[in-house]
Amino acid sequence: MIGMAREQRLAEVFVEVADSLVEDFDVIDLLQRLATRCVELLDVSAAGILLVDAHGELQIIAASDEHARLLELFALQHDQGPCVECYRTGTARTNIDLTRPETTTAWPRFAGRARETGYVTTHAFPLRLRSRVVGALNLFQTAPHRLGDADIALAQALADVATIAILQQRTLEQSHVENSQLATALTSRILIEQVKGVLAERWNTSVDDAFAAFRSYARSQHLRLADLAARIIAGDFDTASIPAPAPTSAPEPSAPAPAPASPENRAG
Repeated sequence: MIGMAREQRLAEVFVEVADSLVEDFDVIDLLQRLATRCVELLDVSAAGILLVDAHGELQIIAASDEHARLLELFALQHDQGPCVECYRTGTARTNIDLTRPETTTAWPRFAGRARETGYVTTHAFPLRLRSRVVGALNLFQTAPHRLGDADIALAQALADVATIAILQQRTLEQSHVENSQLATALTSRILIEQVKGVLAERWNTSVDDAFAAFRSYARSQHLRLADLAARIIAGDFDTASIPAPAPTSAPEPSAPAPAPASPENRAG
């Protein structure tokens, strides 16, 4: 994506984000779209977004594909990697060569798993508003080319947009309201992960294709992802209403089951 085509797509992305910032916007769908747009605009292979919950713990909230989600989950489980460090320091880390010995020394488990997944370069950008950090955006590349200054600035701008979306003042004026919104989003993500697995097994397709079909149906029916997922898990929605994806991808390997939400984090 180069020249005017890239600039036009970038303008469309920011208009798309602005249109989403209504009083009752779907934060999970917005962040999922941002992860996908990062891949489109920055010529990277995958992207993931982490958010901190009400207890100060990072959680995976969006990813461009299942491989990135599992790698981010692995990083959180082992408490290492550039995304974790980026959140703690509030400082971006770019053009990290995952094949270099010093990277393996700094994050031995993360670097090894990332290389096994096929990634050779990674970048991490804080979701930060002034001095406040609420998460991190992680980018992954399977080819060893560097991001230039313009792409780095764009990646940080997309991370800033995500932060503004989460902390927008019109609906999150007080800290307890904000924590409730974040907790609800994180708990809702657990329901969505469960539905992805259910649909992938039912259709004998990949988790990514199942999620794409689920999202497409929800958006076509003007349904929130979390609301539709809750109905499916509760058994009061017939999933036959959702058009199954075309059989183009092999099923993904089973992902680790998400941890159950704590009482404080359950959506009301």
